Amino acid sequence: MSLDTTTPDSSAPASPLLSVRDLHVSFSRGGHTVQAVSGVSFDLFEGETLGLVGESGCGKSTTGRAVARVIKPSSGSVILGDIDLTTCSPRVLRRERTRLQMIFQDPISSLNPRRRVRDIVAEPLDIWHSAKGQERTRIVNEMLESVGLDPRLASPCYPRQFSGGQCQRISIARALVMRPKILICDEMVSALDVSIQAQILNLVEDLKASYGLTVLFIAHDLAVVKNVSDRVAVMYLGRLCEVGTADELYRSPRHHYTNALLASAVEPDPDAPRLHAPLQGEPPSPLNPPSGCRFRTRCPRAEERCTTEMPELREVEPGHHVACHFPVELRERAPV
Repeated sequence: MSLDTTTPDSSAPASPLLSVRDLHVSFSRGGHTVQAVSGVSFDLFEGETLGLVGESGCGKSTTGRAVARVIKPSSGSVILGDIDLTTCSPRVLRRERTRLQMIFQDPISSLNPRRRVRDIVAEPLDIWHSAKGQERTRIVNEMLESVGLDPRLASPCYPRQFSGGQCQRISIARALVMRPKILICDEMVSALDVSIQAQILNLVEDLKASYGLTVLFIAHDLAVVKNVSDRVAVMYLGRLCEVGTADELYRSPRHHYTNALLASAVEPDPDAPRLHAPLQGEPPSPLNPPSGCRFRTRCPRAEERCTTEMPELREVEPGHHVACHFPVELRERAPV
């Protein structure tokens, strides 16, 4: 499968910082196998934010965990720079994973309740023997300050003494202490109040600029993904169905599932016209996905070809890829 190999801000070819190819993740239990991720491929370029969006159960969080090697992929490759994280030795994998860190959905359960904040943030430094004594304290204080926490007040405390938003800030500080190149944010604001969500998102944008981060942002909130992402990849039942720049994809979705996702987004104005058709039906079980196109059982445009032939991502416009035999026709575009 061929994807666009240009950065979001330039038409010149560029080498991706992270390249995921034909990624598969399956879970087996009790004689049943769940195909959580089936043949996902994408590139992540240095300095960009790629949003991965889809409804609950589509496999987006599993994709992020497989990329970070929190779980082992069933097959496929995850190439960071020139190192394949799926085939390298445990020693190399351990070293390379310092360049790639993950922030989890639940900010409270992801922190050890028995450790003080200063030790939580410093744990990567301790594991790698990167800093000791005053240097260790200096780095921890710098990280806490960078995420908006007062080191004098936060360092001696435990996670239970903080709110969800503050715990997420601690998680971000811990993820950044080894100065990674890539940050994987897995539903990092979904458990937070709306006002706190905005603070955390603004913080990530500031840190991205300060530390030169590249971000894989996983979420189901379409508005959040659009506001923080340079490009967006839409996922359905373990497969990517559309990839494009945020503005282009939201303005002119070409896959019927993306079209339906946009229709499901909450509109502040109750009198605003609906521009997208709402999605009908229930998603099929990942234990027994449909043949051919996985979206065909809910697609208003499905035909016989969709039953037998799996659509692959193909470029329908420069930088805009869609996996559909009968893409949505381009509507008249409103001025941006």
